[in-house]
Amino acid sequence: MTRTILITGGAGFIGSNLCEYFISKGDKVVCLDNFSTGHRHNIQGLLSHPDFKLIEGDIRNSEDCINAVNGVDFVLHQAALGSVPRSINDPITSNDVNVSGFLNMLVAARNAGVKRFVYAASSSTYGDSESLPKIEDKIGKPLSPYAITKYVNELYADIFSKTYGLETIGLRYFNVFGRKQDPNGAYAAVIPKFVMQLVNGESPVINGDGNYSRDFTYIDNVIQMNELAMSTTNSEAINTVFNTAYGDRTTLNDMVTYLREFLSKYDASINEIPIIYGPNRAGDIPHSLASIEKAKKLLNYNPKFSFKEGLKEAVEWYWENLK
Repeated sequence: MTRTILITGGAGFIGSNLCEYFISKGDKVVCLDNFSTGHRHNIQGLLSHPDFKLIEGDIRNSEDCINAVNGVDFVLHQAALGSVPRSINDPITSNDVNVSGFLNMLVAARNAGVKRFVYAASSSTYGDSESLPKIEDKIGKPLSPYAITKYVNELYADIFSKTYGLETIGLRYFNVFGRKQDPNGAYAAVIPKFVMQLVNGESPVINGDGNYSRDFTYIDNVIQMNELAMSTTNSEAINTVFNTAYGDRTTLNDMVTYLREFLSKYDASINEIPIIYGPNRAGDIPHSLASIEKAKKLLNYNPKFSFKEGLKEAVEWYWENLK
């Protein structure tokens, strides 16, 4: 049976990859995006597809949300203003989009009788908790306005499940990377930003001494989690949150070493580019490592790409597309 799936933020990095995947599976896809951080070129190849519909709108506008959920079976809610530094610089806009916009989408989905609402949560919710690996039911206090907004999303989703019977599943993304991730702008994620700098012969700047570590998660593992969360029939998996990660951690120093190694296949001089070290960034968590046992148990999650395997694929994509 053909599913109709609304993907909010569908022109963004993760959203556009989800749009492509579900169209390739024979589903009907509705993409809602206001193009504030997403890009039309990310979905250019889908615009003429008969099962793809683009709605240019904003989740802060409840009418746009109501319009987008019309006739939809599932919502994959990716729309948000990401970035810890952005939220520190402008907490009001981050809250408007990530909290008020999220609530608009929940209300619209509830009223439209959507079967399930799967949403992008965040590893930033673990805040100042020092325990590793991160286990879903043990969180600390948030360290940034962004982290607060993503935790509030989880609280709202829980209430909508318990009060209105809307099925919700939150996916706490851990440092997702891969094709279509934007290397430009003040709030670009570290991997695409560093790739672009190295390709241009520039030295990347690492915040701190490079020993901070992250559970970098390749986009295809995230797509798998969204598919599993949307289609699971396991009642234990509903109205809960799952770490969405590979379950391993890599230091920033090692990440740059791999980047230089993989890029030097295309240009040998990249391996010689020096690294610059700067001050630590406000709101950053020193170490991030997910336990993925809950997702394995309840969703049969089995991530296919390790960090190095995903990075090789991402570097290849960037080399071909940054030229």
